[in-house]
Amino acid sequence: MAALFDPFVLKDITLRNRIAVSPMCQYSAQNGVVNDWHHVHLATLARGGSALVIAEATAVSPEGRITPACAGLWNDSQAEAFAPIVRAIKAAGAVPGIQIGHAGRKASANLPWEGDDHIAVGDPRGWETVSPSPIAFGANLPRVPRALTIAEIARVRQDFVDAARRAASAGFEWLVLHFAHGYLAQSFLSDYSNQRDDEYGGSFAARSRFLIETLAAVREVWPERLPLTMRLGVIEFDGRDEDSLVQSIDLIRRFKAEGLDFIDVSIGFSTPTAQIPWGPAFLAPVAARVRRETGLPTATSWFISDAAQADGLIRDGSLDLVMLGRPLLANPHWPYRAATELGIDRPAWVLPAPYAHWLSRYRTA
Repeated sequence: MAALFDPFVLKDITLRNRIAVSPMCQYSAQNGVVNDWHHVHLATLARGGSALVIAEATAVSPEGRITPACAGLWNDSQAEAFAPIVRAIKAAGAVPGIQIGHAGRKASANLPWEGDDHIAVGDPRGWETVSPSPIAFGANLPRVPRALTIAEIARVRQDFVDAARRAASAGFEWLVLHFAHGYLAQSFLSDYSNQRDDEYGGSFAARSRFLIETLAAVREVWPERLPLTMRLGVIEFDGRDEDSLVQSIDLIRRFKAEGLDFIDVSIGFSTPTAQIPWGPAFLAPVAARVRRETGLPTATSWFISDAAQADGLIRDGSLDLVMLGRPLLANPHWPYRAATELGIDRPAWVLPAPYAHWLSRYRTA
């Protein structure tokens, strides 16, 4: 079986180990344009030894941002701003990835440290939210969205396509479609948020249509040699878990037939009343089942934090990659520490010569 510090190959991309940086919103962009903070943040994580560094959820349109300070890829200037960050990630030996998405009814929100709730109606910083149906998420996000028309659904699909083209032009080599967490794609899939009576609503197959069409459209423009991947909320923890998971697995098989290369298993977050059983690697058994029953390489995140735990999930075949967030923020060199803890003398990632020189020459210092 593979181990945490074995390489991982998908299409033409080789990752130096099985550690991936989960996309983490920084809420620090201006008009969707990333800046020096994003450069330092992402390059540092790449330098720390992770194999895949995925840039934060990046909006495919202005209305698709979670907050006014979210990154975007709806114009070429935004793509150009990402290009030097991509080069820095590659210079540090990691593969640059990006997650693209649309926040749907969860859009037009205040920054997390400024309330994490909907911007008040009438506030010039906010905008109209959209969703499959005019149903509010609730809790701290009470705004009722406007239902998308058929023509607008086609436009949003095209926005994903255009953002994928820009991601490729900026040099990204791993694309993630954000179809989870109660954002627009997940809102189409969930009957909590989709009560349409046209071809995009009703049965599970109809509610899946936007996701399938968008994946297929992006597949047409994303380079075939590069991984096309997805984060999908496969379970809600709402008391209907087995039915939801069976449906999700069937849908992932369809995604595979449409050209999906990899799946990142996550939570639906479609309802604020879900009873999520937070705990160490609590989604790993779900991801292992998805991997086993679909045949797609698989990852998950959520409370994976120590080296033995991460290595065990790779060795027992539960996951192909581990997605880490907060542990890497706390210590960007977590991979180096993990290799030391696991007794790896020559991990699949290589220290730059200047660093290797100092670490080998002064081992006791």
